Amino acid sequence: MRSLPAELPGTPLPGSPDDRPPLIRRTEVVAFALVALLGIFLIGLLYVGKPFFLPIVTAFVVGTMLSPLASFLERWRIPRGVSAVMIVLAGLAGVTFMIGLISVPLIEWSNRLPELGSVLRDKLHVLDKPVAMWRQVQSALGGTDTLPPATMQMPKIDWMQPTVQFLSPTITEIMLFLVTLVLFVASWRGLRRALVMLFAEREARLRTLRILNELEDSLGSYLMTVTVINLCYGAATGLICAWAGMPNPAGLGALAATLNFIPIIGPFVMFLILCVVGIVSMPTLGAGLLAALGFACLTFIEGHFITPTVIGRRLSLNALAVFIAIAFWSWLWGPMGAFLASPLLIVGLVLKDHLVPDTSPQLPDS
Repeated sequence: MRSLPAELPGTPLPGSPDDRPPLIRRTEVVAFALVALLGIFLIGLLYVGKPFFLPIVTAFVVGTMLSPLASFLERWRIPRGVSAVMIVLAGLAGVTFMIGLISVPLIEWSNRLPELGSVLRDKLHVLDKPVAMWRQVQSALGGTDTLPPATMQMPKIDWMQPTVQFLSPTITEIMLFLVTLVLFVASWRGLRRALVMLFAEREARLRTLRILNELEDSLGSYLMTVTVINLCYGAATGLICAWAGMPNPAGLGALAATLNFIPIIGPFVMFLILCVVGIVSMPTLGAGLLAALGFACLTFIEGHFITPTVIGRRLSLNALAVFIAIAFWSWLWGPMGAFLASPLLIVGLVLKDHLVPDTSPQLPDS
C-alpha cells in the first residue's frame, strides 16, 4: 500500500493546477474544528454544572483577589488560616450592611407597588397626546392597531418571585462558596508551590510563577481600586439623591455602589431606577429627573476620567470586550457571572500575554 507524501507547509496540494500554496491547510481546519468542539463542550458543561462551578470559580477569583491582604496580615504574625477567616467575616459584614441598606427601601417600594403604578401613570399623562397622534398616523397609513389605548396603562407583572429566584443563590451554593473561599485563601501558598513544581523544566516553572504573581497582583489591585471607587461613587450618588429630595438616599447610594461592580450595564440600570423613583416620588416631572441627570453627569466623570486615571493602563479593559464578556457570562451564570466578567477577562489577558506573547512586528500608524 503506497502512502501519500506528507504535506509540507507552504507547498501546493498534490495534483492541483495552481502552483500557489493553500492559505489554510487541511490540518489547520481539523485543529480549528476540534478546538471549537472542545469550546462548545466546555460551555455546555459550565452551563449545566452551574450550581457547582459558579461558587467554585467565584471562590477562586475572589480568593486570588484577597490573597495579598492575607499575606499582609501574615507579615503581622497572624496565622494564614486565622487571617482567611477574619477576611471572609469582614467581607460578609460589609455585604450584609449593603444588603440592609438596599433591602429597606426595596421592601417599602414593593409594598406600595399598586399605588406607585397609578402615580406613575398620572405623571406620564404627557405621553397621551404623542401616543394618540402616533395611532392616528398609523391608522392613516393603513397599519394595524398594535399600540395600547391613548391613556398610558401600567402592566400588571408578578415580578417579585421571579426576581428573587433569579438573584438569590441556594444555601448550598453559598456554603460551598464560603468554605472554598476560606480554604483557598488559607492554602494559597501551598497551591502556588504545587502549581510551580508541577513542571519539570526551570523555564516553565518561572513562567508559571510569573503568571501567578501577575494574577494575584492584577486581581488584588482591581478589587481594591474598584471597591474604593464604587464606595465613593455610591456616597456621591447618595448625596445627589439627598440634594434632589429623593427618598432613601442612603439605600439608593448603596444600590449604585453595588450595581457599579457590573460595568456599563450596572450604571444604566441605576439610571433607569432613579428615573422611575424620581418621577413617582417628586411633585413634577422635571424635579423627578433631576437626580437621574446628576447621576448621569457623575457616571460620565467617573467612567471617563476618575476610573481610567486610578486604574491606569495596566488594568484598563476595552469597552467592547467588557460588554461582550458581561453579556456572555450573564447568559451563562446570571448576575454573578456579570460580576465575574471583568476579573475573568483580566485572567484571560494575563494568560494570553505570558503564553502567547506578541512577537509580531509593529504595523505603521494609518
